[in-house]
Amino acid sequence: MSAQQPTTSEAYQAVQSSEEFQTLRKKFRGFVFPVTAFFLVWYFLYVLLSIFAQDFMNRFLFGKITIGLVFGFLQFLTTFAITFIYARWANRELDPLADAIGSRLDGVKEH
Repeated sequence: MSAQQPTTSEAYQAVQSSEEFQTLRKKFRGFVFPVTAFFLVWYFLYVLLSIFAQDFMNRFLFGKITIGLVFGFLQFLTTFAITFIYARWANRELDPLADAIGSRLDGVKEH
């Protein structure tokens, strides 16, 4: 091991304390935490309405389609939408930063 070649552990610690990594982490948290909070509120609203507002959730909209069924379908739709939006956002915002950080680690060999 040469003095100029850091160990894998040292390299990871250096990256973790770098400004680039902190920026990446801040961007990730800035997107994920609010979206997660939104989804959890939306999900628990659905659950609570199902428990405490059964008359409302059992109301027919058309045919045999109830408000509860529509809300349940919207849960799936929301999940797919969040996944799609996150993937596009991560490709645009996170991946370039992560690739730059990763390229710095590519030269570090396991010691």
